[in-house]
Amino acid sequence: MNAGSWIAIYLPLFIIFFIILPQQRAVNKAVLLKIRKRKGVAIMTNELIKKYIGKKCLISTGTFGTTVKGIIIGVNENWLEVETKKGNELINAEFIQCIKMI
Repeated sequence: MNAGSWIAIYLPLFIIFFIILPQQRAVNKAVLLKIRKRKGVAIMTNELIKKYIGKKCLISTGTFGTTVKGIIIGVNENWLEVETKKGNELINAEFIQCIKMI
C-alpha cells in the first residue's frame, strides 16, 4: 500500500479518537461542573429527604440521568433507597435535582 491509502484509512480514525472524543468529554465535564457550581442551588441533605420517607415520590436526577418513581424507604449517608415496581433501587443524593410528591 502506498502512503496515500494509509492516510485515507487511518487519518479519520485518528481524528475521531484523539481529537473529537476528548473534546466531547471535556465539554460534558464543564457542563456538569457549571450545574454543580450554580449559585442558589442547595445541596440535597439527609434532613430534607427524611421528611419524604414512606411517601410515593418522583425523583429526577436531571437531563443526563433518569427519573425514578416509587416509595422512599430510607436515607443512609448520601444514598436513598427507593422501592419501585422493579424492586429496590439506590440513588446517590448528590445527583438529585428534584423530588416531587405524587
